[in-house]
Amino acid sequence: MPGRYGPRPGTDDTTMAMLCHLLGLVLSWVGPLIIYLTKKDESPYVRDQAAEALNFQITMFIGYIVSGFLVIAFIGLLLLPAVWIVSLIFHIMAAMAANRGERYRYPISIRMVT
Repeated sequence: MPGRYGPRPGTDDTTMAMLCHLLGLVLSWVGPLIIYLTKKDESPYVRDQAAEALNFQITMFIGYIVSGFLVIAFIGLLLLPAVWIVSLIFHIMAAMAANRGERYRYPISIRMVT
């Protein structure tokens, strides 16, 4: 449930959840996928946050692909930086919430992985 608190801040679960969101900036969907696959049976909180980060990364990946195709029509030149800025802002917000032990939900995300 959004808004409910997970583990106590400062535990390994909050660190792994925060790492899921931050790895999305560096490794795109691969980082959250690795954490999801390795931790999904160990911690419900990490599984939830890794799935959320993975869903958001897949959504952003689709946004980058669409923007890349639209570069031909020159609108993609404006869309690519916009997608990147939105991704950066939401990743930082999610990492801060995960560090506090909150269950963060990205406002624009296609829910594929649960």
